[in-house]
Amino acid sequence: MISLGAARRHVLDRVPRRAPVPVPVGDALGLVLGEDVVATEQVPPFANTAMDGFALRATDAAGAPVELEILETIAAGHAPTAEVGPGQASRIFTGAPMPSGADAVVMVERTELVDERHVRVEIEVPVGNHVRPAGDDLDVGAVVLSAGEVLSAAHLGVLCSLGVGSVLAHPRLTVGVVSTGDELVEGGQPLAPGQIRDSNRRTLLALAAGAGCDVVDLGIAPDTEEAITAAIRRGVSTCDAVLTSGGVSMGDIDLVKVILDRIGDMRWMQIAIKPAKPFAFGLVDGVPVFGFPGNPVSSMVSFELLGRPALRQAMGHTSLDRPVVRAVADGAFDRRPDGKTHFARVVARHGADGRVHVDSAGGQGSHQLGAMAAANALAVLPDGDGVATGGEVDTLLLGDVPSESGLPIDPA
Repeated sequence: MISLGAARRHVLDRVPRRAPVPVPVGDALGLVLGEDVVATEQVPPFANTAMDGFALRATDAAGAPVELEILETIAAGHAPTAEVGPGQASRIFTGAPMPSGADAVVMVERTELVDERHVRVEIEVPVGNHVRPAGDDLDVGAVVLSAGEVLSAAHLGVLCSLGVGSVLAHPRLTVGVVSTGDELVEGGQPLAPGQIRDSNRRTLLALAAGAGCDVVDLGIAPDTEEAITAAIRRGVSTCDAVLTSGGVSMGDIDLVKVILDRIGDMRWMQIAIKPAKPFAFGLVDGVPVFGFPGNPVSSMVSFELLGRPALRQAMGHTSLDRPVVRAVADGAFDRRPDGKTHFARVVARHGADGRVHVDSAGGQGSHQLGAMAAANALAVLPDGDGVATGGEVDTLLLGDVPSESGLPIDPA
């Protein structure tokens, strides 16, 4: 057996970060920025009002209440047509440009219309009151986004506010997933003797999509050399990585192993973890091919520990793994020394003490997908006798951690 660390290094060393390419802003959500973005214009581009109200000269509000002449009404998207002079004001709506001559805004709630041409201002206001100056958000020459940032919805909004149509970003991977085996079927039809429904392909497609990849369903290939070879060849010719499941254990006599050894540079590993001990990885025509175990839980755990980090690295991420927290064990996690690190499927929640608490999600067999579906975390159990109730355990978070009220909160 080899350590998980050694297996990860082998994989990560062979899945390099892809070079940044121009990406339309509309397609860039979740991508890693490949260069700094510098503002080439001001945001906002002109001084505007933060409130509905009246634009005036602050000196004219001295000694309020005062009565001022209304010059015009200025709506957002429309330019002022009159300069505000002494004793005058313009009605203005949020976001509209400030008229020349005015240096403050009094909110509408602190005014009263006298008639169509006059307004009573009830309070004094300082210069700049409720005025957003040009460049108040972003100024020319400012570095607004830095290389390496993962582009969020707010980042895309910033880019659009600057008129940026595309950015240099590390591209999203296209990942193909293929299942092989005569025993696999799809759909809800009755199963013939020896048949099982294919769950791993759909699970791996979803996991790869959740990691930020575009996914391609390569289907189920029956157990013939021609069909399996064609599926893998199709995957490596159209995708940036290919995921398979099954046929990677030492005792397996499987065409996948025979074919991948013939057409690729593969390494078949036994990793000191449970589940997901067997794992294969290599390159076929320069394209990474991951061979995950056939048991559904093993396939998912193997993806989390080895597949997801490699795919994220290729897409430019520096944070490769799920977050890990030190959690309190609400029940004992018993195990025996066997030279392996165990990953127990657990339900994590945020307790009243402000800490994350974990308990078993159910059956821990590598075939028990129901317990994996109930889990939102993996408790990491080092080789030894396990963790007693009330003990602490490192926990890999796979999803949101609910609070006692049921609301997801930040466990940090």
